[in-house]
Amino acid sequence: MAASSAPAPAGSGPISYLALGDSYTIGEGVASPAERWPNQLAVLARAQGTELADPDVIARTGWTTSDLLDALDAAPPRTTYGLVSLLIGVNDQYDGFPVETFRAGFRKLLGRATAYAGGRAQPVVVLSIPDWGRAPFAASRDQAYIARQIDQFNAVAQAECQQAGIAFVNITPLTRNASSTDFVADGLHYSGAGMAAWAQQALGTVKQLR
Repeated sequence: MAASSAPAPAGSGPISYLALGDSYTIGEGVASPAERWPNQLAVLARAQGTELADPDVIARTGWTTSDLLDALDAAPPRTTYGLVSLLIGVNDQYDGFPVETFRAGFRKLLGRATAYAGGRAQPVVVLSIPDWGRAPFAASRDQAYIARQIDQFNAVAQAECQQAGIAFVNITPLTRNASSTDFVADGLHYSGAGMAAWAQQALGTVKQLR
């Protein structure tokens, strides 16, 4: 993770940005970091007058909520940020963890994200879990069951965000309408084009930062 300075006063510099998550945050399978949705979000924000820095990223393919918590325990960020995003939970669902286990880990991550944003909830944005059951990879899976599970996990995430005063951006409908061209070669993870709409959905929250 690249070093970053503390959030600067309004008008004195770009807003520092930390992106937390799993394969969807690192953009598994994309050709370059520029295609990741957090990087696309930074570009969109700058184009509309919000000076958002390119993100520092703490994420890895396959991470669950507990894996991300362990990584943050082992190497916590050394500064605070003007924006923190969180997209996590698909591997909790995929690995068959109970939804209440996910709730406990997700709640802790919201606390970490808020702390990394200087103790403020307003600069934190959470994206909902994509429905991987609609990906080409899952064509032979029970897509209705996966969708129900994803909805349950997202309902928990949204409720926890509401209680914490954190913005929740629902990108799941976008993933359910994705076309085959919105995926990379593995048929599971999203291409830069597939993630572009996620960044657009999150942009409204970012524009309110200053």
